[in-house]
Amino acid sequence: MKSLFLVLLIANSFLVSAQEKANQTAQEFQDELNLNFADKEKSPLMEEDLKAFSKLDFFPISEEFIIKAKFIRTRKEKPFEMKTTTERLPVYKKYGELHFSFDSKTFKLNVYQNLDLIKKEGYEDYLFLPFSDTTNGNDTYIGGRYIDCHIQKDLEWTIDFNKAYNPYCAYNYKYSCPIVPLENDLPIAIKAGVKKFHD
Repeated sequence: MKSLFLVLLIANSFLVSAQEKANQTAQEFQDELNLNFADKEKSPLMEEDLKAFSKLDFFPISEEFIIKAKFIRTRKEKPFEMKTTTERLPVYKKYGELHFSFDSKTFKLNVYQNLDLIKKEGYEDYLFLPFSDTTNGNDTYIGGRYIDCHIQKDLEWTIDFNKAYNPYCAYNYKYSCPIVPLENDLPIAIKAGVKKFHD
């Protein structure tokens, strides 16, 4: 099972389709995350951490961090090798940009397509949204966090930061995780989603 996580190149893998995950509420997402972390067959935790595991620590779910963003599809983007915490270089392509306002300021995040993952059944509309923010290293994992996204039909897309989660390498050095691109560093505090595991 753990090899599957690496093959899919995403930090979490649940036994549901990508589309079902897209329709989950933040609470359902977080509950499922806890269930998977507690399951020794699915958990990324190291053995000693798994024995003591109760639940992950989350910020309180807040509608403030369910953001409406203007989606701009980018064209003629060239595939590139995304850096990871190991020598592995998965191939991604920038799919588009999400422009949004928060606290009276405007921001942009790029969303990416993994060119291998979209070939797998159930993941054809899957997009990868890695980001970092000013909570990293304090309240959240120093390397940033991820959100699973899906292609949305309208030009206004929803970003639910309550579904932000840590890469698996935040829990176990054996995993190979994409490094958040510099262009997705937000100069604000995203106090939503999962917090860091432990110091």
